[in-house]
Amino acid sequence: MVNDISPGGRFEGAAHRFPVRVYFEDTDLSGVVYHANYLRYMERARSDMLRALGIEQRVAFETGEGVYAVSALSIKYRRPARLDDDLVVVSHVTAVGAATATIHQSVMRTGEILTEAEVTAAFLTLEGKPRRQPKEWVAAFGRLNQEN
Repeated sequence: MVNDISPGGRFEGAAHRFPVRVYFEDTDLSGVVYHANYLRYMERARSDMLRALGIEQRVAFETGEGVYAVSALSIKYRRPARLDDDLVVVSHVTAVGAATATIHQSVMRTGEILTEAEVTAAFLTLEGKPRRQPKEWVAAFGRLNQEN
């Protein structure tokens, strides 16, 4: 059941769990979640995971430090989600580089994987050039990897 997860999600060990409910606007003519909406769910989950780690993306942008952008994405659709489904996006940081973080994400319904993806986010200057992530952020990711 998803209802026991706060709107911003929560960590269970190294895994961040983020709740999603499927609304009519998320579906296509056949009543199935439109494929691009899984990416939206995953983006929201990653953003809230970073927030829960103390990574303030807005502050980094506003101070000119940098921004994250998806630099690679591999996704596999296994089963469809439908209107009114309660879903959970489970996110695990799998690798951290000087300027990147790779996150495995699964969209699940009652323990069944519907969609999963491997997402690499690159930290960039405001001009779009790769830049080292702040040390505190790398340390936060490292603490998660120690829990795996």
